[in-house]
Amino acid sequence: AAAPPPAPAAAPAPAKAAAEPVLAPSAQRVVAENKLDASAIAGTGKDGRITKGDALAALEARARAPAPAPSAPVAPREIHEREERVRMTRLRQTIARRLKEAQNTAAMLTTFNEVDMTAIMALRNQYKDVFEKTHGVKLGFMSFFVRAVVHALKMVPEVNAEIDGQDLIYKNHYDISVAVGTERGLVTPVVRDVDAMSLAEIEKAIGALGKKARDGQLALEDLQGGTFTISNGGVYGSLMSTPILNAPQSGILGMHKIQERPMAIGGQVVIRPMMYLALSYDHRVVDGQGAVTFLVHVKEAIEEPQRLLLDL
Repeated sequence: AAAPPPAPAAAPAPAKAAAEPVLAPSAQRVVAENKLDASAIAGTGKDGRITKGDALAALEARARAPAPAPSAPVAPREIHEREERVRMTRLRQTIARRLKEAQNTAAMLTTFNEVDMTAIMALRNQYKDVFEKTHGVKLGFMSFFVRAVVHALKMVPEVNAEIDGQDLIYKNHYDISVAVGTERGLVTPVVRDVDAMSLAEIEKAIGALGKKARDGQLALEDLQGGTFTISNGGVYGSLMSTPILNAPQSGILGMHKIQERPMAIGGQVVIRPMMYLALSYDHRVVDGQGAVTFLVHVKEAIEEPQRLLLDL
């Protein structure tokens, strides 16, 4: 009789799945907070359990590991015969880096309003000659806006705050960064303690810092410590813009060109000198209501400058 066919070979048993690493509760927190790979940690606890000491040892080992080699620099692109390649100045590189950091870090939003400049222009025209004769400095619009901003910051203090880790730091001092354009780029020297200064002192301080900026004589301390920034794009003809925050500040006011426009006032169409105002703010710190309220306070102080005298 024919021999029976051989029995089929038994299929190989499936490979046993690697056991998930077991972590002690204290080790779980270290692994999660530092994004460690638990499967790469050798556990020394009971039954191979990963202890907190194991996790801390892995964290220390990662810190000691050599930094990865920098990637090869990308070759610069070829330029057209009618193009020119110019190396960025250190100032321009710093400006570019800080502006990009501000965009990447803050939850930036911009709100707008417009201000009727009639009253402040009339006040300035009435007193500019005697002001210059008395104080030795011209009366500009910037000092009024600085005063209006300080008034608004006192009313809405979160605009003068900044984030520090998980805390908010509310600043009860008012050091205003004033944007100054120079041939090398835009800088923001700081006028300190403006709440204690007169209009003349503010104008003199801004003028002195502007001269230092244009002469390239600003020191590092002149640019540090501002709590809020004012930028006047109107001197270049800008009608409206969305200014970028000056980190770590939470607010920046953009002033713009004064332009005559028809306005409806008391049922009549009249021509008024108007300026658009823009407030960019960090929405992590300032709510929409606070931002709008701040801008309204600035608007009211400029349209009715007597409010500043009465602290209203």
